[in-house]
Amino acid sequence: MEINNDIEVYSRRIAQARAQLRAHGLDFLVVGPSADLYYLLGAHIRPSERMSLLLIPQEGPVHMVVPAFEAPTLPHLPQDVQVTAWGETENPARIVASLVAGQGSKPGGAHCTMGVGDRLWSIFLLRLQAELPRATFTSGSIVLTALRQIKSAWEIDLLCRSGAHADSVFGEIILGPFVGRTEADLSQEIAERLKAKGLAVEGKPIVASGPNSASPHHFTGERVMQAGDVVVLDFGGTLDGYYSDITRTVFVGAAPADNSEEERVYNLVAGAQEAAFRAARPGVTCEQLDAVARDLLTAAGYGQYFMHRLGHGIGLDGHEPPYLVQGSITPLQAGMAFSIEPGLYLPGKFGVRVEDTVYLTADVAVRANNATREIVVVE
Repeated sequence: MEINNDIEVYSRRIAQARAQLRAHGLDFLVVGPSADLYYLLGAHIRPSERMSLLLIPQEGPVHMVVPAFEAPTLPHLPQDVQVTAWGETENPARIVASLVAGQGSKPGGAHCTMGVGDRLWSIFLLRLQAELPRATFTSGSIVLTALRQIKSAWEIDLLCRSGAHADSVFGEIILGPFVGRTEADLSQEIAERLKAKGLAVEGKPIVASGPNSASPHHFTGERVMQAGDVVVLDFGGTLDGYYSDITRTVFVGAAPADNSEEERVYNLVAGAQEAAFRAARPGVTCEQLDAVARDLLTAAGYGQYFMHRLGHGIGLDGHEPPYLVQGSITPLQAGMAFSIEPGLYLPGKFGVRVEDTVYLTADVAVRANNATREIVVVE
């Protein structure tokens, strides 16, 4: 099993990145501070106005280019990664250009193709383009997505452990009370409970109550929750960098009345989520899985209220490939991890969303979230 601080993990990932460069005809991969960089090196580097980047060629030394005073903060790196530190009066883009010229797979390194990570700041890309006017720059996501979207057993374990902590927090908060509290107050409690379980939390968990629940990405505010509210709870955190992401919808004060629209919509959403989960397996395309849930909700007359994609990949980023959306013909593969989160949002009334993180084995999908998906009533 991989270990997070095992240097061999990162050596292997760099070797895999080189193989992808060769497969796609790219000479170099350039990666800025991001989850991509952490994936490749295990290094957390804060984005700033000073250029830091990882330069991976098809062959030859890999260079981690950083401001000189930040070099000591780097973790232990694989043997084939060299640290290239630059001083305050030096031009780091010119240094990168000299490294390209010195080890490029094309004569002189001038006419080469540079794959660029999605999170490299545009100002740094512009500076590199100025120093390498005859190079061709293209997206490096073709390399990075191929690596990161297939999770190892170690990564799946972290996602499941992170998901289990989120499940536990849901079980705690539904003990209430909700009535008389603001969305912001409950959101803070969720964040504190996640942190108490060892998860890191960025931003505010979504607590969307009453008519606010009809907004898929409601910004948690000061609305006071009251009996009769439908409340959407969307939250998670990271464990060693790996995300959990769960959404549950609860009812305040009492269960929805039999045959009410609230009951009908909840059951439709929960049913669509279950249908998509059961249909998820290697070989099914992203858009086909989206259609499983979407067609069910459309047939029930609610298609116009399902206004977002079915789900997104999850790992070191909360949202990453693959994306379960119409138009994506990417086939699902064993080792992929993603959310399944259909929702219906009735403007001015209420909304319902049910979300789990799942991962694929060679045959089926497995949930990383197992909190109840039955109707829950809170006080």
